[in-house]
Amino acid sequence: MDSATADQVKARFELLSVNLDERLRRLVAAAEAQVIGHGGVSLVARATGVSRRAIAVGMTELQHPPPGPQRRIRRPGGGRKSVASVDPTLRPDLSELVEASTRGDPQSPLLWTCKSVRTLAKELQQRGHRVCPQVVANLLHDEGYSLQANQKTLEGASHPDRDAQFEYINAQVKRSLAAKQPAISVDTKKKELVGEFKNSGRQWRPVGHAEHVRVHDFVIPELGRATPFGVYDLAHNVGWVSVGVDHDTAAFAVETIRRWWYAMGQAMYPQASQLLITADCGGSNGSRVRLWKVELQKLADETGLDITVSHLPPGTSKWNQIEHRLFSFITQNWRGRPLVSHEVIVSLIAATTTRTGLQVTCQLDSNHYPVGTTVSDRQMAELVVSRHAFHGDWNYTIRPHQRPG
Repeated sequence: MDSATADQVKARFELLSVNLDERLRRLVAAAEAQVIGHGGVSLVARATGVSRRAIAVGMTELQHPPPGPQRRIRRPGGGRKSVASVDPTLRPDLSELVEASTRGDPQSPLLWTCKSVRTLAKELQQRGHRVCPQVVANLLHDEGYSLQANQKTLEGASHPDRDAQFEYINAQVKRSLAAKQPAISVDTKKKELVGEFKNSGRQWRPVGHAEHVRVHDFVIPELGRATPFGVYDLAHNVGWVSVGVDHDTAAFAVETIRRWWYAMGQAMYPQASQLLITADCGGSNGSRVRLWKVELQKLADETGLDITVSHLPPGTSKWNQIEHRLFSFITQNWRGRPLVSHEVIVSLIAATTTRTGLQVTCQLDSNHYPVGTTVSDRQMAELVVSRHAFHGDWNYTIRPHQRPG
C-alpha cells in the first residue's frame, strides 16, 4: 500500500481516537486492516500505533464477536508491559548488533539485515536480555526493517574480508562519535536529467490533470544533468548536498565535503582534530582514485584535520549509510515531480525531512570539473598518508603537511 493510504488511515483514526476506548481502538484498527487486505495489518499498525497483535485480536473479535455486552475495559496503562519498556538497553544493543550488517535500497528507506532473528536473539541473550526470536522480529519491524526476498540481497561475489571490514568501519565510527569527532558518510546520488522529464512515483493532483512531460528522455543541452553529491553526518542526522552541473569527479566530491565543513561541520565540531569519512569503494571517491587522495590532502592542509577514510568493500554500495538515511528520503520527497531546473532540484532536496528529524541543506555547485586530470607519481609521493594495518587499501589517514596556526 502507498503512503497516501496510510495517511488516510491515520487521519481517520485520529478523528475517532478521542471517542475510542481500548477495545474500540483495536476493533477500528482491525476493520481498517481487513478492508485493506494483504499488508493491511502492517500498514495500519504503522499509521495508528496499535500493535500488530492487538489488530490480530481485533480481527478475530470482528469475525467471532463474544456473546453478551462487552463493558469491561482495562484501566489505562493496564496489561503486560512490553519487553523494550522494561529493558531500556534492549533496543540500543539490538541496533548495535545489526548496524554492521544493515543493507538498504537506495530508493527506499526500508532496511534489512543478513542476520537471522534467531541469531540476534541468541546474541542478545548472551548479553543478558530475556528475548525470543519473535520479540526481535517485532523490534526490527518497529525500527523500519523488513524481510526481503533473496533477489534483493544479491550483490555479486563478496570479498572474503567483507564482514571484517564492516566491523572495522563500525568500530571506527563508534570511537569517533564517542570522542565527539565528526564521522560522515558520502556518496553521489543518481544523476538526474534536468527538464520536463518523467520522474518515478505519483503525487496528488486534481483528477484528470496529470502533469505533462516529454515522451523521450533525451538530454536538453542547455539544461544538462544534475549530479547530487551528499554528506551525511552520522551523529546529528543532518545532510548536505551539492548539486553539480558538470562531471562527477573527485575534485567535485571533495569540494562538497569542504563546503559541508565550512558551512556546517566546523560549527558542530569546534574542537575537531580529525574527520572520519565512510565511502564506497568505487566512483569519484573510490579507493583507487588518485585525485581523491590528492584533493583530500588539500582539504587536510586547509583545515588542519587528520582525515581518515574507510571504504565499503566492493559490491556493497547499498550498505552505505547515506543511501537509506538521506538519499532514499530525497527520492520520496520529489517523487512524481519533473525536475524542471537546477533551482527546483535544490529546493526539493532542501525541503526533505523525516519523522526522526532529518534536516538537509542543499546548494548549487556551478563550478566546472574536467575529467581526465592526471595525477603524477610525484604528487602521490608528496601525500602525508598512512595506511592502516588492516586493509590499508581501504583504510588510510591523510594528515596535513603543517598544522595551521
